[in-house]
Amino acid sequence: MAGSDVLVIGGGLHGCSAALHLAMRGASVTLVEKDYPGRHASGVNAGGVRRLGRALPEIPLSIASMELWHRIADLVDDECGFESHGQVKLAESEADLATCRERAETLRAMGFDHEEVIDERELRDLVPAAAPHVVGGLVSRGDGAALPFRTVQAFRNKAERLGARIVEGVAVTDLRREGRDFVARLADGRELSAPILVNAAGAWAGRVAERFGEPVPLEVVAPMLMITERRAPFLKPVVGATSRTLSFKQFANGTVLIGGGYLGRADPDTNRTVLDYAKLGENARTVRDLFPVMRDARVVRAWAGIEARMKDGIPVIGPSRTEEGLFHSFGYSLHGFQLGPICGAILAELVTTGRTNLPVEPFSIARFGARAA
Repeated sequence: MAGSDVLVIGGGLHGCSAALHLAMRGASVTLVEKDYPGRHASGVNAGGVRRLGRALPEIPLSIASMELWHRIADLVDDECGFESHGQVKLAESEADLATCRERAETLRAMGFDHEEVIDERELRDLVPAAAPHVVGGLVSRGDGAALPFRTVQAFRNKAERLGARIVEGVAVTDLRREGRDFVARLADGRELSAPILVNAAGAWAGRVAERFGEPVPLEVVAPMLMITERRAPFLKPVVGATSRTLSFKQFANGTVLIGGGYLGRADPDTNRTVLDYAKLGENARTVRDLFPVMRDARVVRAWAGIEARMKDGIPVIGPSRTEEGLFHSFGYSLHGFQLGPICGAILAELVTTGRTNLPVEPFSIARFGARAA
């Protein structure tokens, strides 16, 4: 039986980030991923790196993570395709603009100033291709986007260079406690053990939590994305909308990514997703309404990843309530990509020191209650 200090289940961005930060702190780490790192939500999302529009409990973590994104090459030896042209939420009416003002005022009252209301003139400077009816918006100027799969691989590879053992392409078929150790049996018959277990299993993390007496209201979802043919350059920031569902960005090669959280169907047992073309059509119509330049654009590909969404829309981060040595990092609810760098650091702090300076209490699994294992 192969042993290490920490066993990480799940090779998405959060699992790889935890493995990296633990290795940086001198822990011996084994990470197990049933497919390959970045196969699911972490590698096939829109790549948004945003503080804009965050749930209030997430804002301190998001701000800390943004500091890491702006020097991401120092952390993982790769720029990860990160570009910081800001993120903008469009206001299509005076009511939308009032919503933007209310949001900015709420954040200022909490001591945060990264979200700014902009009028129509500045909106046109930032997003000149926006439809004529757009009257302003909300901007977070330091935000941006990165390349998801490249980012996951950068974290995975740096963790491995620092000594982490990465086990890919084999599933965990059983998890149990034997004395002080957690023992994972793999599909090929091998067994791995460690006194610390990090549950970063994404859409499958609820099964791990329930195995140790902590059932959670986790929904497995399949957020969809589309990409178009190449267009002449017309957009630098990542764009969303105040009263519609949208995530919209143009790559340097001219292709345009369209998303925003429209859901297909996910089957976590088979790793398969099924697209909902009616919802994709709704997503495309939003783009037509907001960007006339896109009205003749052709969609060349659409896909969906498998992800975990929590009932309250925020993740589970921190120690188990029922099992000493078990730590959770899952349920990022379609907006976990930007948080990846800092949440790995938080998990490493909690594992090695038992504390963190960032406010993680709102993300405790204890908020869902617990039962005996």
